[in-house]
Amino acid sequence: MKIAPIDITHKSFARKFNGVDSDEVSLFLKEVAEEMEALIRERNQLKEQLREREIQILEFKDRDKVLKETIMTAHKMTENLRKDAEREAAIILNDAQQRAEAIVRDSRDGLKKSYQEITEMKRQRSQFEVALRSLVTSHLELLDRAAGYTPHVAGPTEANLGGSTPFLRQGKPILES
Repeated sequence: MKIAPIDITHKSFARKFNGVDSDEVSLFLKEVAEEMEALIRERNQLKEQLREREIQILEFKDRDKVLKETIMTAHKMTENLRKDAEREAAIILNDAQQRAEAIVRDSRDGLKKSYQEITEMKRQRSQFEVALRSLVTSHLELLDRAAGYTPHVAGPTEANLGGSTPFLRQGKPILES
């Protein structure tokens, strides 16, 4: 049975001979009722605080859950970004390797072409040297053959005679053998 402070205040007892002082009992019951009322107020206040704390705990749990989800999402995003960055780095490296291979290939082709051009120039130089030697040799042979032979050239006095000399032809000196 629940007893409220008002029940204590209005409680009356049966009177007996040589019983207790009713004013003293009433005063005591009034004090007990007031104390009980204060305890009930305090209990209600504590219940209200408990309810507020439970609401706060639920809010904190919700916040904690949201934070955990946010951390997990951030972790997944970070992992995805890392994977994407690794994938992009691999693509960039592959592209750079292909470009480097193309540059090396072009350089080798250019070097090969340069060697071919040098070889061709050496061949042309060799041919030119052979042709020049042949020309010089033929000129030397001509000079050697003509070394004993000196042609006669008509001088100015013979040219003034008017072409009657056998050394002039139409007024110009001619060479004789």
